[in-house]
Amino acid sequence: MRSADVFTVKNQEISAIELMEAASEAFVGEFIKEITGEDTPIDILCGKGNNGADGLAIARILKDKGYNQVGVYLIDFSGNETEEYKINLNRLKDLWFPLTTIKAVAELKTLKNGVIIDAVLGSGLNKALSGLYLELAQFINGLNARVIAVDIPTGFPAEGILDQSNVYIRAELVICFQRPKLNFFFPESANALERFRVVEIGLDEDYIESLDSPYKLLNGSDIKALFKPRKSFTHKGTYGHALIIAGQKETMGAAILAAQACLYGGAGLTTLSIPESGLTALNTALPEVMYINRTALQGTEKFNAVAVGPGLGTGTESAELLKSLLKLKKPLIIDADALHLLGNQKDLLKEVPEGSILTPHMKEFDHLFGQHDSWWARLETAREQAIELKCVIVLKNQYTFIVNQNGKVMINSTGNPAMAQGGMGDVLTGLIASFSAQAYLAEQSAYTACYLHGLSGDQLAVSKVSVKASAVAEQIPEVLKGLIK
Repeated sequence: MRSADVFTVKNQEISAIELMEAASEAFVGEFIKEITGEDTPIDILCGKGNNGADGLAIARILKDKGYNQVGVYLIDFSGNETEEYKINLNRLKDLWFPLTTIKAVAELKTLKNGVIIDAVLGSGLNKALSGLYLELAQFINGLNARVIAVDIPTGFPAEGILDQSNVYIRAELVICFQRPKLNFFFPESANALERFRVVEIGLDEDYIESLDSPYKLLNGSDIKALFKPRKSFTHKGTYGHALIIAGQKETMGAAILAAQACLYGGAGLTTLSIPESGLTALNTALPEVMYINRTALQGTEKFNAVAVGPGLGTGTESAELLKSLLKLKKPLIIDADALHLLGNQKDLLKEVPEGSILTPHMKEFDHLFGQHDSWWARLETAREQAIELKCVIVLKNQYTFIVNQNGKVMINSTGNPAMAQGGMGDVLTGLIASFSAQAYLAEQSAYTACYLHGLSGDQLAVSKVSVKASAVAEQIPEVLKGLIK
């Protein structure tokens, strides 16, 4: 973003202070959607860098928009001021705007329990808060106030390992500029923010997209550009044949959920390999899905995609079944119990066929690749292992990371806490199998399935507190239809 700032200023005949004004205007545009009452007490805490300069401009713009209880506190814990800070401070002084200089946290005792705008420290910070800044964060966190941060919460690093012992000013909302920070997508970020929104501030988009980065944010236009609409005179054979090997007597639901998702994802044919004891349940729930006995799995060449794992079990029989599949050297979609079996016998990881897709959640990932102390470290390992194994790794999270065989990361932004129920992973596996059967590349199958899976849950969560996995599967055709419209 700093590089984009410099490029935009240089190539679009706009000054740094004008770009800052655009960012502050964009912030206020989003802020007033959240805080609609013009009589709301708003206290803006401004550091002496460019984040604080944003805060000073925001104060002026809010005042212009009729917000009549805006207070500005100049956090004077360090000596250096940026040029933009000086300019925006003088603009406020010219308006006779009341300003309060703070040299000790005790001087903030008059803060109201209204809304606090955190513009103390920005993304340039590269160390944990200490001294007066640490005291300030602890004080703000102890108030009964809504905190909205400018671009990033004070003390929170934009990228890198998030130390759980560090203290940040906790924000209910972060309004960030042009792109979210990478660390917003890690679960540890919950210590610093509840949610974030991104506003455009006029940076050069073509330049940003030209920059080399291993991280990409997945959105609907990516899926729409990739999706292959159904054409006249096509038939079930056109859309591939998926095989899902899943389920035990006690876990037949996992197998049926995966098959259901594969069906609704659009695979032309779906075959489920389950114990015979599950046939009645299968025929009742999904009469469109075919069955194959597990003793007949050697002929997998007729299938365009093979998924294994949901509800499979981790006993000797399941382990031998997985070994036999690995020997076929056909790319697999490996989930759940099949991942657990790989973790139990790590030498089997070397046998995973190139082009396979592994879909672990956090515990499964650590069982496969060793314990990790942070999500940053976990993602770094995923990138290394995806390259080494020549596989796609889908590291499941509220924001799922899809890592391709070159170590590049797609971050999926769809999905929500209403989906925190059993069976969601089974549905995702079935969807990945569906798109793989339809001849999408491995990474395309993975990120298309992740995006649609989450978007389905998002649509259902509009009117529901919790969403069940089967409903997510059933919603997929409607989600796809809406997307391609």
